[in-house]
Amino acid sequence: MSRTISELFDLRGRTALVTGGSRGLGLQAAEALAEAGARVCLTSRKAADLEAATATLTERGLAAEWIAADASDVDQIQRMASTAIERMGAIDILVNNAGATWGAPAEDYPIEAWDKVMNLNVRSAFVLSQYVAKHCMIARRRGRILMTASAAGFGGNPPGLETVAYNTSKAALINLTRALAGEWGEFGITVNALAPGFFPTKMTRGTFESVDMQGFISKVPLRRIGDDEDLKGSVVLLASDAGKHITGEVIAIDGGFLAIRA
Repeated sequence: MSRTISELFDLRGRTALVTGGSRGLGLQAAEALAEAGARVCLTSRKAADLEAATATLTERGLAAEWIAADASDVDQIQRMASTAIERMGAIDILVNNAGATWGAPAEDYPIEAWDKVMNLNVRSAFVLSQYVAKHCMIARRRGRILMTASAAGFGGNPPGLETVAYNTSKAALINLTRALAGEWGEFGITVNALAPGFFPTKMTRGTFESVDMQGFISKVPLRRIGDDEDLKGSVVLLASDAGKHITGEVIAIDGGFLAIRA
């Protein structure tokens, strides 16, 4: 007999590791997973931010803990992943959300800024996915990996937005998602990506100030930007058994922006 829809979306007994989980989209993803029943572990660089985010979740009766680590450092990534596996017994769900951006004209873009964005947005996601798959998911023949890509990964930007490395990194992350899905499907691991449009986060604050947001919003079919719950449904779908036959896919959460962009 097939399971009910509530059973398919139920994450009780599952564990999740969320990078960049102390605020913004990472915290929204962690909150969604915890609300669906998962035990979540948040990670980012700053312990104080992690403590505050974890406290917010635990005060609501949600199972959450944290590990501070710099996702741009390979040794710290692997140490953090090892600690998370040791603490939780396994990692069923990995959300690669840590990321950075940098604004500068392409002709003057600093190489150190390019390296910072590419290393954090792409290399760290691969290193962590590789470690978790190798040391946990492949042997157990199951796992869910989610990447936080971006609508920016599908093309360039309107005038005023000069984020060549960010756009390039998110395009790479989208194809990393597909490549890993192809290789690890035989082990029961699904790898998918979310491609948010504009959401109000600390990272996008500068972007909001540099472009005509009202003009942009007027061109989005739903006439708004993302809010603090718009990612939740897709996160739980792709992390749960409800999405067990979905892999290598990218779900745009952008109010229809990409639908009209082409």
